[in-house]
Amino acid sequence: MISELISKDDRFQEILERLNRKSVEDYYNPYRMFDWPDSLPENRWWMSPELTTTFGTDIASELSPEQLYRLSRFESINFYSLNVDGIRELIVEVTRRIHTRGFEIPSEFFHHFIGEENEHMWFFAEFCLRYGNKIYRQLEPAGDGGAWSDEAASFLVFLRILLFEELVDHFNSTMAADERLHDTIRAVNRIHHQDESRHIAFGRELVSLLFKDLTANASEEELGRVRDYVKRYLNYSFESLFNPHVYRDAGIPEPFAVRRRLLASPRSAEFQQQVFRKPLNYLVRTGILPDRDLGFGAPAPAGRGQA
Repeated sequence: MISELISKDDRFQEILERLNRKSVEDYYNPYRMFDWPDSLPENRWWMSPELTTTFGTDIASELSPEQLYRLSRFESINFYSLNVDGIRELIVEVTRRIHTRGFEIPSEFFHHFIGEENEHMWFFAEFCLRYGNKIYRQLEPAGDGGAWSDEAASFLVFLRILLFEELVDHFNSTMAADERLHDTIRAVNRIHHQDESRHIAFGRELVSLLFKDLTANASEEELGRVRDYVKRYLNYSFESLFNPHVYRDAGIPEPFAVRRRLLASPRSAEFQQQVFRKPLNYLVRTGILPDRDLGFGAPAPAGRGQA
């Protein structure tokens, strides 16, 4: 049972104590943290170009510098919208488990986690509404059609949270250091990266314990279903970056056809491996996945969807 694994794991409890302390020491007031200018320059990158979905593709070569800048603006709004939607889901799932059986020990950290994520959702939404006049809505895909054991359900919840944070942090850490971006954009990404480094450290430890708890009792059939789900969730999360409404708002003709071209391009599979380099290393090292092959293009599982 997960409560026994946690109570006997001194390393995990030491990490929890350190992360709880850091959450208090590093606390900031987000409502006073940012200096929001009235507008951001449009003839400048809003997202590191290497992180945009058209980078290195034939479509990028068909666009003017002005179109690429405009595209980066709406790609950034979509990215922060994904954060808003993803954070909403993870707050709900963690709240369901705080101070419940099995999660007594990490519940103190859950309080910090929920508070910090709520503040992250606020400043991402603030950016979207100030500079994009919208938050891109994310559609809910169909469920996976199966029921999970309690152990598998908890494992998948915290694994989804971890993978979402790992994807986001890849973008945050890159943009925080990119001098081509406006200071406000860099600051938003830098602050989020600072907090997410704690959340990822916690998530990796908890997910490893939850996987150990799962494998103690799960059948090979259930473990196979879990692994298929993980791969589909990684594909779905990556494909969420390719929003046809972004291409439409950027003034690119036939946005749905553009999305299909981009997802089919050789660069997309390479980009996906770059985005998920760290989490895939973790998943393979822990035995959650047998290899880094994601079978790119599989249907999306339940969770955050694509607008």
